[in-house]
Amino acid sequence: MRIGFGYDVHRLEEGHDLILGGVPVPSEKGTLAHSDGDVLIHAICDAILGAAGLGDIGHHFPDTDPANKNLDSVKILQHTLKLIHDAGYRVINIDTTICLQKPKLAPHIEEMKQQLSRIIQNDAVSIKATTTEKMGFVGEGRGISAYAAVLLEG
Repeated sequence: MRIGFGYDVHRLEEGHDLILGGVPVPSEKGTLAHSDGDVLIHAICDAILGAAGLGDIGHHFPDTDPANKNLDSVKILQHTLKLIHDAGYRVINIDTTICLQKPKLAPHIEEMKQQLSRIIQNDAVSIKATTTEKMGFVGEGRGISAYAAVLLEG
């Protein structure tokens, strides 16, 4: 058994899409990023890669590579899963927290869980959402962050 932890953060700006767990979320602001800016999937991938000792998302998908511009993060997750499967690991469970002041994510969490469970081929996915009580860059509506813990078996 191996445990991994992941974290991701992006700035929020008008004119960009907000995608979380591979699901478009209606919002006045979206993530400014080299890829599609899906902080939830990015945190999950970093946790998975870390648990397997395979580096981080920036190593495998550098923002200096033009091929990664606007890349769908679902593809990043699929590649990450292939890497760990090739290394002899499988995901046991994933626990995540998204920090975002608005919009409220409760109406979208079940769809995110279903999407991620389908990709991972495991329904042991937990997604929680919280605000930061209007404190810091998240609370001021300038950014979004996500945390993920993953248990792998190999």
